[in-house]
Amino acid sequence: MNFQNFDLEYFQSQFERTVEINLADSSVKCASVSDLLAGEDARPLLELPLYYPEVNGTGVLRERIAALYPNASAANVLVTVGAAQANWMVCGTLLEAGDEVIVVSPGYRQVWGLAKNAGCEVKETRLRPDNNWRLDVDELERLATPKTKLISIVNPNNPTGSILSREEMARIVSICRKTGAWLHADEVYRGTELAGDERPSFWGMYERAICVNSMSKAYGLAGLRIGWAVASPEMIEELWRRHEYAVIAASGPSMKLAEIALQPAKREMLLDRQKKLSREGHTVLENWVKAQDGRFSVSRAVATSIAFVRYNFDMPSAELADHIRRKASVLVAPGGYLGTENHLRITVGYEPEKVRTALERIGAVSAEITATAHAAARR
Repeated sequence: MNFQNFDLEYFQSQFERTVEINLADSSVKCASVSDLLAGEDARPLLELPLYYPEVNGTGVLRERIAALYPNASAANVLVTVGAAQANWMVCGTLLEAGDEVIVVSPGYRQVWGLAKNAGCEVKETRLRPDNNWRLDVDELERLATPKTKLISIVNPNNPTGSILSREEMARIVSICRKTGAWLHADEVYRGTELAGDERPSFWGMYERAICVNSMSKAYGLAGLRIGWAVASPEMIEELWRRHEYAVIAASGPSMKLAEIALQPAKREMLLDRQKKLSREGHTVLENWVKAQDGRFSVSRAVATSIAFVRYNFDMPSAELADHIRRKASVLVAPGGYLGTENHLRITVGYEPEKVRTALERIGAVSAEITATAHAAARR
């Protein structure tokens, strides 16, 4: 059987524990349990019976998630093991061999790979680097046909951090409605906007929308492995049946901690913490790029703790990332594993000194590469 590996996750899982500095992840420096429990009564967590929790998610957690979406209720929510499981269930529920699927590139390649493994025809609509990684909605409309089963959008985008405008969101919904396609909206970076208010969800804009999110990115709680899907009650039931086959339920202690994290004041603290780390890291990155003699360039970040950095010399991204790993003991993500070559995805949401140290090492490796190339060209 032909099987499309999840190249990005495979690369990270091979090496993330063996390097000195890992900037290949896509969250911020994650909070600790003590950070999360500060000012809280820990007894409900410590006294929690370690029996099977509610399979679809605790009632309190589903209500707190529903409160983040206009006119949603707990019946619209299924709690999953991270957004990854939610995305997997969406594909497993909707897709069959021969279906047409549209994804955005560059992008997180999970739905792309799941659709390929299901035997679907996968089309890619590309973000435009010369237009600050904006989506070409006209191209999306040209690609969509009555055979399109699913259009998958990550907003804000991973890895570029670009954000759809309300007008672009409305056009995407119009395209889905015209073709009858389902809309899969991966919104795990909602709440990472570096300036201005949190952007709206696709929820409520289209009856065939399935919105996915998690505690990992905006909240800096990746280790909880808590995500969710928000959809019509009928679709939630369909996803729930797959959920039972896959994991039975998410972890009870993780759901209790997620309940705490989604209290309004605690949620605000976590989002503020994440944005502070991200802003500081992006500033360090931008200053570093300016000092690199044109070897690197990057668009100004508008969201997320990640940057999609272009390198201006000739080497495949997987080869460059592995070279940086071996020479500098720094892990970054190859752009090719996200659908666009000559780029690296670099996470900057850590302490500024850690980011600065890693970038200095990357700069030294890149300077050596270009010096070697120039010397070879002179021979």
